[in-house]
Amino acid sequence: MSTIVVVRKNGTAVIGADTLTKLGSTCESAEYIRHHSKILKVGQNFIGSVGHASGGLVMTSYFSSMKTTVTLDSPQAIFEMARAMHTSLKEDYFLNPTEDTDDPFESSQFDCLITNRHGIFGLYSLRSVQEYAKFYAFGSGYRFALGAMHAVYNSKMNASQIAKAGLAAAAEFDDSTGSPLEIKTVQLKRA
Repeated sequence: MSTIVVVRKNGTAVIGADTLTKLGSTCESAEYIRHHSKILKVGQNFIGSVGHASGGLVMTSYFSSMKTTVTLDSPQAIFEMARAMHTSLKEDYFLNPTEDTDDPFESSQFDCLITNRHGIFGLYSLRSVQEYAKFYAFGSGYRFALGAMHAVYNSKMNASQIAKAGLAAAAEFDDSTGSPLEIKTVQLKRA
């Protein structure tokens, strides 16, 4: 898997990701993989995802085929996009939506964090959406990232430095997270 993070502080929003890919126990670092980014730019949005490695290709294909501008400025707007995308995932990309037989809804099989000028958001595989006030993390190293970001959030560190601290902790302690780290920054819209 991977680790992705989002941070919001002092008028800035950041999304960050590691660049390691794993195939079973084989590690494929950014040194060997030409297109190693886990962050996709869609209009004015940055979307990072964790899940199967093909998820990034699917999302790139899906968003590049859209004829309208994607607006991801609220949990409801993100949910509506995810709902439409789930239909396409099944029909156009042959998604197997079965994750757990006890799930109340079909799974999209990946989780995403989204950063844009409106804030930082999380989109879960069952299409629930959260807007975060400070920071959050998804992926195999999320616990390490959350702990590190919690420890430094109220310091003098800026959003980018906080995201790097979270990702560095995940890369240090999670065997599915690895450097180099990628960080994207946006200025938040003034209220």
